[in-house]
Amino acid sequence: MKAPITISITGAAGNIGYALVFRLASGCVFGHDQPLNLRLIEIEPGMAALEGVMMELCDCAFPLLHEVVGTADLDLGFTGANWVVLIGSVPRKAGMERGDLLGVNGRIFTGQGQAIARNAAPDVRVLVVGNPCNTNALIAMHNAAGVPRERIFAMTRLDENRAKNLLALKAGVPVAQVSNLCIWGNHSATQYPDFTHAKIQGRPVTDLIPDEEWLKGEFIVTVQQRGAAILKARGASSAASGANAVMDTLQSLITPTPAGDWHSLAVCSDGSYGIEQGLIASMPVRTLENGQWEIVQGLHIDAFSQAKIDLTIHELMQERDAVKDLIPV
Repeated sequence: MKAPITISITGAAGNIGYALVFRLASGCVFGHDQPLNLRLIEIEPGMAALEGVMMELCDCAFPLLHEVVGTADLDLGFTGANWVVLIGSVPRKAGMERGDLLGVNGRIFTGQGQAIARNAAPDVRVLVVGNPCNTNALIAMHNAAGVPRERIFAMTRLDENRAKNLLALKAGVPVAQVSNLCIWGNHSATQYPDFTHAKIQGRPVTDLIPDEEWLKGEFIVTVQQRGAAILKARGASSAASGANAVMDTLQSLITPTPAGDWHSLAVCSDGSYGIEQGLIASMPVRTLENGQWEIVQGLHIDAFSQAKIDLTIHELMQERDAVKDLIPV
């Protein structure tokens, strides 16, 4: 029997957390031979709901689940964590500007970054889901002293999944036949779902979808606005699809990427593709056999794509500047 790994999740009693924890405990992500401990973190008003989640986890009698700890204490919650999924954040409310949201959530991720640095396992990896996730990850990264920057990520896999499904529907093929789809930049309405390098059945997208007007217009806008559309339709934000994207991201980080393909992940930029070093920006990423990852290099960026990438990176720079007081020098 393998030694258990410890996974810490904030916002664990929320909709995404609730959709995620049972699938993790069942072995869907880390394997059906990998025992695990769950450390579920909530704010004090959410502790009663978290108690109910923990009761259900116990009632499932998952063979792989060794320990469940529920807490509002960040130090306890991140103790020994090999993986941290930061879901909990304050949602945008009526009358709240994006800058206000950045400031409120920024302070949350300051404390979480510091607590991760104090308590997590030496090999900890951190996935930020709570929005605005790119800049929240940036703040956590700068406050998690001693945690290597290459172990902190923000999630753009949900956007990738949405984009792949749209291309599959338009081409009339199963979604599994869509590959090489990258989300560039920010997880926001400026993100760029890059169809120019995507493939369907191993061929360029434009071979099966010659409608360039749709690709450059409706396709991009639909991906950018999908979260808002779901919120309007069901009266609540994406939860099941968000949890599924967390699972996809974790699996992609522990499984070597198939040859020639890549997946979308917001990582600390090393300057690739002219993206300012140090920003947390989504790029095409490949996971290697040794468990490390790398940014895919050498892609030709045409003028249309470059303009879209420049726009979303500019927004990330503005967000960084808005929270500079939360970023230690």
